Amino acid sequence: MSTSALPAPAARPSPLGAFERYLTVWVALGILAGVGLGLVAPAAFRAIAALEVAHVNLVVAVLIWIMIYPMMIQIDWSAIKDVGRKPRGLVLTLVVNWLVKPFTMAALGVLFFEHLFAPWVSPQSASEYIAGMILLGVAPCTAMVFVWSQLVKGDASYTLVQVSVNDLIMVVAFAPIAAFLLGVTQIAVPWQTLVLSTVLYVVLPLAAGMATRRLLRRRPAQAVPALVAALKPWSIVGLIATVVLLFGFQARTIVEQPLVIGMIAVPLVLQTYGIFALAWIGARWLKLPHDIAGPACLIGTSNFFELAVAVAISLFGLHSGAALATVVGVLVEVPLMLSLVWFVNRGRG
Repeated sequence: MSTSALPAPAARPSPLGAFERYLTVWVALGILAGVGLGLVAPAAFRAIAALEVAHVNLVVAVLIWIMIYPMMIQIDWSAIKDVGRKPRGLVLTLVVNWLVKPFTMAALGVLFFEHLFAPWVSPQSASEYIAGMILLGVAPCTAMVFVWSQLVKGDASYTLVQVSVNDLIMVVAFAPIAAFLLGVTQIAVPWQTLVLSTVLYVVLPLAAGMATRRLLRRRPAQAVPALVAALKPWSIVGLIATVVLLFGFQARTIVEQPLVIGMIAVPLVLQTYGIFALAWIGARWLKLPHDIAGPACLIGTSNFFELAVAVAISLFGLHSGAALATVVGVLVEVPLMLSLVWFVNRGRG
């Protein structure tokens, strides 16, 4: 009887299903709303932007927490041990994140701003834009990966391992790789930002998810899926609200510097799709199952923009070209990642 009951939700579309189906539309509306509200009520967004600790905005952190908490509940700790038996997805993630992505980002930055776009930007601005792109390339995503993984129905336990290993490597590899690519001997890494972001975006939601799952184990078997289904709408609302805030913070810059933003966006778009294509080909070659291949490809594609923005500001200043480049990375990431989520889901099976 239980097996016949399971297909029913899939056969009858729910409001959440329709909402997820048109997620790109809602994100587009969120972008427009964010820019519009940022222009109409800039003081409100400045007040929200000021609520930060170690360059981590607390309001955005809460929204991201809301997004990833439902996925943390789904993590089955008994399945974590299975990752060691099928390490190919983890290897793919690490190779793309640390041996390919930082260097292709630097190469694209040099190609566009020292050659193709050189007639329209000053050498000083060009070097700062390249620096911002490099900082994005050296910071693989942490929090939003859980959102992308959930949208492609990825293996929650495997995604947790991928993110955790990436975070451990980032602690020791971020500064050396960034310093090498920036051509400097020392780089001031805001360790508070790195540690606080990891705690806010991984440790706390994970602890809450573990506690929730333990409590639900005392109830009927369907208690966990039922709670996750109930929380999923809030996860999507958190994503849209985050988009509104991010675009609201940068509304004035978007309106006043559209040409510069467009030029920075071009190599970032190429980098995003290029890295994904490389990871996707690797996943096909390794014959990874969909629930591991999807998150593995998306982890290498997205960026830890909070860390990149913080480092750019601390190294080059709030109004520098490097800071602007990292912000443009934030602006283009969500629409691009949603397009890749669509592609991954289309390629299921």
